[in-house]
Amino acid sequence: MKRLLGAIFGVILSAILSWALPARAENYTIRGDMRAEIRYELRERITGGTGVRETTLSVVIPESFKSPTFRQEVRDVDLAFVPRPDEQKKTEDGRGNRIITAAWNGSPAFIDVRLTVNAVNTTGLETIETTAPFPLGAVTGDLRDYLRATEQVQSDHPQIRALAGDLTRGVATQFDAVQRLISWVVDHISYVNPPLNYDALYSLESGKGNCQNFSHLSAALLRAVGIPVRIVNGMTLNRPFDVAWQQGVMTFKMGQGRHSWIEVWFPDLGWVPFDPQNSELFVSSRFIRVEVGVDNNETKNDGLLRWTQAPNAVMKPRLQETLSADFLKDHVSLRGNREAYGPRNLLLCPSVRASFQPLAIKPLPPPPVYTEAEKRAFLYELPFVYGNLEFPEDVDFAFPRVTRSTGGDAFEMPRNFLVETAEYVTTNLTQYAQVVILQKPLRLDKVGLALHNFGGGGWLWVDLFADRDGKPGPLIGASALVNLDEISTRPGYRWVDFDFSRENPVLMPGAYWIALGFSGSPVVNWFYTYGKPVGPVHGTRYKGVFAQDWSGALNYEFNYRLSGRTVK
Repeated sequence: MKRLLGAIFGVILSAILSWALPARAENYTIRGDMRAEIRYELRERITGGTGVRETTLSVVIPESFKSPTFRQEVRDVDLAFVPRPDEQKKTEDGRGNRIITAAWNGSPAFIDVRLTVNAVNTTGLETIETTAPFPLGAVTGDLRDYLRATEQVQSDHPQIRALAGDLTRGVATQFDAVQRLISWVVDHISYVNPPLNYDALYSLESGKGNCQNFSHLSAALLRAVGIPVRIVNGMTLNRPFDVAWQQGVMTFKMGQGRHSWIEVWFPDLGWVPFDPQNSELFVSSRFIRVEVGVDNNETKNDGLLRWTQAPNAVMKPRLQETLSADFLKDHVSLRGNREAYGPRNLLLCPSVRASFQPLAIKPLPPPPVYTEAEKRAFLYELPFVYGNLEFPEDVDFAFPRVTRSTGGDAFEMPRNFLVETAEYVTTNLTQYAQVVILQKPLRLDKVGLALHNFGGGGWLWVDLFADRDGKPGPLIGASALVNLDEISTRPGYRWVDFDFSRENPVLMPGAYWIALGFSGSPVVNWFYTYGKPVGPVHGTRYKGVFAQDWSGALNYEFNYRLSGRTVK
């Protein structure tokens, strides 16, 4: 019996990766355009501390920017301080960032800072032509700053240099080199927030990070082979947009808050934006570009609060940052074509006319099918927990900033990139489902979802579906009901467990779908993670409540966990 179980289990492990690792590449060439007129407002509210001698706040004014794919036109900038600062000065640093620094004597009880900007953002995705060679050759002038190693971008580290050299061996064009390096980052780094560290080497060794890590590691690999890269800080707006493709619609959405991405220098194109989490050679019209530099230690001036304080002070200042954006106009017309080359994880790119060698993806076999007798042969003895488990649990996103000492009685509170990413999933208009890929047999006890209860009333439950052609198929079962009154409304997201112990369904290795069901009028958000840290690219689906086909796919993955028992 043990030999039989071992043989069956060995076949399972070798075959199930056909869902966990897609049989095809997930490189999409995108054509079309986006144009948005945005009224953008950033507000900083500071509550004074005790024993404060001086308070300063710096704000970076967004500038107009033009590249072959993305243009930002800034109009009607207005910056207001209440109360009026005792001193205010304008400076421009060596990177071209325009910084306004305001200072107050002591610490007013309240400081209200409001920056409003009208931004016209245009993303145009037609065929790009580049003949830039690789290696680039000599880089001169200010560009050399964007080749150097820093504390966060360790482009001179032996591990980073070796990897970058291996990935670009035999490459003849800059586009080919850049695509290979960005594809590696997309496939090998999983999004977590917050990570333990933000530098490139940590990302390489751990395989984890947030937007800063994606930017720093991409910059380190590119600089290691002589390609200039600068780090960009700005904002992303949570307005979704759709890309039509052969099998329906992909919907892209990011959290509303601070974000880090990169710009890469091409001799024949200039500076071109990349978001190493899922796009190359462009960013969408939902990006507000604010500040650039060599790394995120340097690009820290926007929203930077600093003060000096007596050693025995009881209370430090607090800062609450809010971002709002009104889309006065919004046009989106994008279509994607899935290519047969590139990374396994999602990467979007305009069509490029350049010499490059496509990275082929070998197809994998389909998962096996098991008889009822084979299912019963397994002995479910070991506790088992699986899912997309990492998210900032119990965090109050209204006050996430951290104070740090800069020496003596001086302190600062820099911006951070901890952004609330969640979907309102208790609407009568849309249904959401998340795929689960099991590599081991599971007798299911509970399904946990990372939820926040904003109020309302009613009941919640989880439906469990079999997979049918990469979408939710036949219903397998449903959890016990949870009354909304049993879920706390305090700030933050927490696991809410849904009980399946009454039926304990046995799930063989393969793909399944979980969906949050509800009745009444609950207002509940489900936390999600950028990208797909656990499941496949199209593993988060949605559809209209009256639609039959789950044709909508989302670019993020909900946070979930399955618990129960599995085999030895």
